[in-house]
Amino acid sequence: MALVKKGSRLITVDGTTYRWRLRGRPTYDQGLVQSPLAYAVEHADTPGTTLVVTTDQPHPGNWFGTQGRPVLPAQVADSIRTALTNGWTPASPGSSFRLDSSEGFVSSH
Repeated sequence: MALVKKGSRLITVDGTTYRWRLRGRPTYDQGLVQSPLAYAVEHADTPGTTLVVTTDQPHPGNWFGTQGRPVLPAQVADSIRTALTNGWTPASPGSSFRLDSSEGFVSSH
């Protein structure tokens, strides 16, 4: 499934362009700071398998005002490189590829 273009950003990593997007509103668990922020990445030209990256920080729109850090393009690029090294094939169809970087996340409850 392709990402929605509205609200997504383009990033070029090692000569290949990708589209990435954060969910605007938190999921219920993210709102309660019980699960961390996640974002999705796909190949910009031929979307296939979507990369879902789980971070170690709370969603910025959580309901408790728990402070997080912004997701920077350099972090997205590092995640893309890590996923490619671990077998992500962005232009091939298939179910989502998950990259869990949530070590260190502290739940509010």
